[in-house]
Amino acid sequence: MNKKVFIFFPDGVGLRNFAFTDFKEIGEQMGFDITYWNNTVFSLKDNLGFQEVKIEDHTAHPLLPFYSRARKRVELNISRDKFNDEVYPTYKFPFNYSGIKNSLKSLYTQVLIGLYNWDKGLVKLRHKINRLERSTSKYSYCKAQLEKYKPDVVFCTTQRATQSISALLAAKDLGIPTVAFVYSWDNVPKAMQVVETDYYCVWSNLMKEELLKYYPFVKEKQVFVTGTPQFEPHFDTRLKQTKAEFFNQYGLDSNKKYICYSGDDETTSPLDQFYLEDLAHAVRRLNDKGYNLGIIYRKCPVDFTTRYDAVIEANKDIINVLDPLWKQVGEQWNQVLPTPEDFKMLYNVCEYSELVTNVCSSTVFDFVAHNKPCIYYNYEQPQLKKGIRDIGQNYKYVHFRSMPSDRAAVFCRDKKELEGLLKQILDGKLSNVEEGKQWFKIVAGETPKEASRHIWAVMNRILK
Repeated sequence: MNKKVFIFFPDGVGLRNFAFTDFKEIGEQMGFDITYWNNTVFSLKDNLGFQEVKIEDHTAHPLLPFYSRARKRVELNISRDKFNDEVYPTYKFPFNYSGIKNSLKSLYTQVLIGLYNWDKGLVKLRHKINRLERSTSKYSYCKAQLEKYKPDVVFCTTQRATQSISALLAAKDLGIPTVAFVYSWDNVPKAMQVVETDYYCVWSNLMKEELLKYYPFVKEKQVFVTGTPQFEPHFDTRLKQTKAEFFNQYGLDSNKKYICYSGDDETTSPLDQFYLEDLAHAVRRLNDKGYNLGIIYRKCPVDFTTRYDAVIEANKDIINVLDPLWKQVGEQWNQVLPTPEDFKMLYNVCEYSELVTNVCSSTVFDFVAHNKPCIYYNYEQPQLKKGIRDIGQNYKYVHFRSMPSDRAAVFCRDKKELEGLLKQILDGKLSNVEEGKQWFKIVAGETPKEASRHIWAVMNRILK
């Protein structure tokens, strides 16, 4: 009998990796009976024809947000002291004191931090969170579903969602093995390990080392290096269009060479629109010198601001907007869901752009997979003032320490340098691709094409 696997979506962030890639097809070829255990508003049955069990009870304990915020801050405090590194406090979001209600919430969270702000306190805090979630109706609801469908293993598609805690506790209490996939390249150092499962799938040896470093309760035998399905589509040539098809579809000029500007979310880069403006000015100057360039602007899928509009309107003769093909199905950032068609768009944006420019995103890896360079903006804008977060701290984060050298991306440290850097790249005199590929291996592992197969192999191993 085929082993029954529940692929658990606590929120929508895992859809891209585990519903819209070949992950399910590969698992079925390997003999697994796959059901999607779905806590999202996106119906996998209606939209994709997948077998699913919907979780309709979304109850979390009313104190969970407070304890979760406290847990994150306590973890970061412990990391700061343990590693004597002031980078960890920079991961914290400031407390909100606007109004009595927000002030009381912030004060209560601070009381919890004071009570649990030590190693054994953190253990107690995690246990307290588990006790709270075991008391919810969702815990009982999920336990009943598991008793009815009897999966052999539950695979959680992200380790960072508090909505997953009660469901995974129900599985563990029933003796069902649980596996969590660490979702993003920066999640481990910034205290985003919300769930405790029997096993973990991570991108790379680096991420495995981080998981064991920051979470001593995790043992080496519990951690499997698999890679991430996130980058698999870049190696799927079935997605490739001809240049003529792609340019015709999106109204691009076949006589131009295009530079991609990949937008950031407002938290990471609050003045992001001005970097797009700087790029537009540099492109105009290069065009005056005989180049024929355009810009493909691809926004961050969860950015709903209008902050770029004025720049785009002023430069509409050279900026082509190619919005990601994502659907908004709710108000939260994790309820903006990708569509399978977006893989094809992104593949061809990477394939037919000369390079990408952005502020510190993992887009560098998407483009080096297509042998295309990346410029990282690393200077502040004159509009920066008190109360606006500077972008420079992004490059001090722990995950950027994984770079094999500062040549793994082309850093633009002054807007006056931008035109010259673009010219050198376009003229074939400057590139970060070779070093960027080394960085890609460090972050995403040695076999980025095989991540889905590796994850299913882990499932096989667990169930033997």
